[in-house]
Amino acid sequence: MRSAVRHVLGLLLMAAPGLLPALASAHSFGKTYALPVPFWLYSYGAAAALVLSFLVAAWLARAPAVAQSAPVPLPADVPPLRGAGWRLWQSISLAGLVVSVAAGLMGSRNPYANISMTWFWVIFLLGTTYLTALIGNGNDRANPWHVLGQWLGRRHRGWQQGRWRYPDWLGYWPALLLYMAVIWAELFAHVLPVTLAWLLLGYTVLTVAGCAAFGSAAWLRHGECFSVFLRLIGLLSCRRDGRWQLPGQDLLRYRCDSLSLLVFLLFMLAATSFDGLHETAFWVSLFWRDGLALFGGWLTPPLVRHYPLLLDLYLLWQTLWLLLSAFVYLGLFMACMVWMRRLTASALGVRELALRFAFSLLPIVLVYHLSHYLALLVSQGTQLLPLLSDPLGRGWNLFGTAGLLRVPVTLEAGTVWHLQVVLIVAGHVASVWIAHVEALRLFGSVRLALRSQLPLLLLMVAFTVSGLWILAQPFSPGISLQGLSA
Repeated sequence: MRSAVRHVLGLLLMAAPGLLPALASAHSFGKTYALPVPFWLYSYGAAAALVLSFLVAAWLARAPAVAQSAPVPLPADVPPLRGAGWRLWQSISLAGLVVSVAAGLMGSRNPYANISMTWFWVIFLLGTTYLTALIGNGNDRANPWHVLGQWLGRRHRGWQQGRWRYPDWLGYWPALLLYMAVIWAELFAHVLPVTLAWLLLGYTVLTVAGCAAFGSAAWLRHGECFSVFLRLIGLLSCRRDGRWQLPGQDLLRYRCDSLSLLVFLLFMLAATSFDGLHETAFWVSLFWRDGLALFGGWLTPPLVRHYPLLLDLYLLWQTLWLLLSAFVYLGLFMACMVWMRRLTASALGVRELALRFAFSLLPIVLVYHLSHYLALLVSQGTQLLPLLSDPLGRGWNLFGTAGLLRVPVTLEAGTVWHLQVVLIVAGHVASVWIAHVEALRLFGSVRLALRSQLPLLLLMVAFTVSGLWILAQPFSPGISLQGLSA
């Protein structure tokens, strides 16, 4: 066993330099921000994260088994928060949705001058996520669709129960499909404020229809994608039931209860990686160079005549890979579980092992997400102050803040990098700790617990190598017509 551990440590040290997979870019309404940091810094941060993770794993494997009860499935619903302060927060959340829809329909088409874009893409999607990771219960606080669904359920008994019982076989698949649609819109739709307004209206109607059909409790638990997303992120929080606790302690209390929820979690991770990959020159050339070589013979020259068709095919190709990314990660994760089962001769099935270790990935999901969007959160999030006084982009100054912070705050590249290193290292150490506590609980033996974690460490090596490769690729400035006329 010691020789195997030394061998894995050697692999980790050799493959370490690429732990940060495509997280050096962030979005600002379609623009790409590339962090101008020397490449060796990425190698240093990646090596530090993996070595520290392995050292923590080795230390935990020598510790006594953790005497804790087995984790239980997630509770059926998060109880609504009480008090005037929470009601005010919920009212602000609903008001933000209403204002965003109105601003999108009636305001400027400039994404930077219209409050709707900043509210949804930055304040809600990013700010709510990180606030939930800190204090939990983000559904009840800041998710307007969850607030609306709970209000309907409390006001009308029929809305609480629904017309039909939610089918068990549906699981969390509706939420996954809706979350995939959100990511697709972010990456490929080039959404303008008016488009966003109609999308928000459509999603609100869909949420109300889901609550009416299956009951607000069932639909908010399984079908409303932001409720599912924030519920998972909330497991990392430092606060539970009004008391402070160690971050991520709920990851040991609860277990993943469905394969569909596992796929949803893996897509949270895969979507961030795909976001970094899909604009690299290599990825673009796979279609516009290698792809044209394959089916170019079917198109009559000059190829530039078929450019609209090729654009549609390129979008379809990108969409398919986005949708498949979650299942690629699922295949890799399940392969590790098969290997883990063989190494430990566990009586548990592969599916059960996967569900037991699923939540150990959540710290990595959060830190990758934060590292990816940190620059956008600071630069565009500070624009909320002037936008509050001029939500429609018409030159108003309703609250006297229109002149504040007109120039976006841009973090220095070195500052962003050091924050990324701290986040990535902390996230991986936390994930290793959670996984080893679960392994000690499952297998009892310290020796088996350490052996069970070797496949997950090797999976991290694979992610590291792929991340290094992605980082080495230059970004494509856009789709080029070069070569189409040949």
